[in-house]
Amino acid sequence: MIEAVAGGASAEELASLPVPDAYLAAHTRAEDAADYEGRPTEEKDIRKTVHLDEVPMPELAPDEALVAVMASAINYNTVWSALFEPLSTFRFLPQMRKEGPWGARHDQPYHVLGSDASGVIVRTGSAVRRWAVGDRVVVATAYLDGQDPASQQDGMLAADQKAWGFETNFGGLAHFTVVKVNQLMPKPAHLTWEEAACNPLCAGTAYRMLVSPNGAGMKQGDVVLIWGATGGLGGYAVQYVRNGGGIPVGVVGSGAKADLLRELGCEAVVNRSELTAAAEGAPEQEQWREMGRLIRRQVGEDPHIVFEHVGRQTFGASVFLARRGGTVVTCGSSTGYMHQFDNRYLWMKLKRIVGSHGANYQEAYEANRLIQMGRVVPTLSAVYPLEEVAEAAYSVQRNDHIGKVGVRVLAPGDDCGVEDPALRERVGEERIRLFRDR
Repeated sequence: MIEAVAGGASAEELASLPVPDAYLAAHTRAEDAADYEGRPTEEKDIRKTVHLDEVPMPELAPDEALVAVMASAINYNTVWSALFEPLSTFRFLPQMRKEGPWGARHDQPYHVLGSDASGVIVRTGSAVRRWAVGDRVVVATAYLDGQDPASQQDGMLAADQKAWGFETNFGGLAHFTVVKVNQLMPKPAHLTWEEAACNPLCAGTAYRMLVSPNGAGMKQGDVVLIWGATGGLGGYAVQYVRNGGGIPVGVVGSGAKADLLRELGCEAVVNRSELTAAAEGAPEQEQWREMGRLIRRQVGEDPHIVFEHVGRQTFGASVFLARRGGTVVTCGSSTGYMHQFDNRYLWMKLKRIVGSHGANYQEAYEANRLIQMGRVVPTLSAVYPLEEVAEAAYSVQRNDHIGKVGVRVLAPGDDCGVEDPALRERVGEERIRLFRDR
């Protein structure tokens, strides 16, 4: 099966081949959690807890598909899983038993990692109608049961909504992955396997935060301050703001990242390494005031929206920097969940904080459509083979990367999988590889 997938076998051939009883997967093990308990985060090296070995092939539920993974990517939730913090994934997996026998499959002493994937469908469950063996797909991250009434309003409101490959088992950093049918989306035909794999989680998350009515409600002319603007999330946010007629203001930490931002089309840049107040150790609010002056000098106004995902280190600044009546939209806290901010700047200046999590199926599909059209380009900066997945995850743990870190799985080599070279040429090789060629 693996050789057939890598060799581009037909749907008929894939359907005729047996599914293996076990498959190679990057995973954590429950037994390792005890070794890390109580140890400071800075002493934890996730290369010791990300294992690459065979695990048993799970049975397929009626509403699921088995996807042979051509490429995947590292997200920060993979780092959290391997650190066993702030909560061990092995506290999530037993909760899946509440969903009956299909949910109980996830409760294993191992957890297959990965919340991004591109690949080929090799099996479908009996209830799957719109997808077939041989289809080339990418995978949206939200894992939910559409029978929850709230999911008919917004899938992310469903009580059982989970992040696939983080709060569920059988994720994308493996030869095969099990996904619900309402996670499947068409692979962008002009992208390579690894370029296509790196998009769904971050592109969908940023879309919900900025473009969807469930997020900040960005409109034409809005000034949007984007923390970590050359990161996986930030790189997509810059593109959505530009496409939507807004004015992106990117925050970065080096001159090289500032140059990349300008190539991406973000003309207003705050380089934190050049802030005088920070260099002199001035109080935080004086540092924030300097940032505010720099933003106004470049675009003439304070931000309507602050795109926040860094957390503890930046949240106080985000609340301070948003204009009167402005919005802070947050989807995460990679530097810590316990935030402190001066509430006077929130209530007295009538600002809003909007929580945003992942993307529902429609939002993920719309984000993928923009990528399919070439209106949004990947933020892929590096690719590791699956054999080096622990090192790939460690690079994200150290935060020494830009954009997204990809992992080549069954793809026979880098730069494979392009089906529409004409569109690729129109979008431009240089633009598609902007983050990669640094």
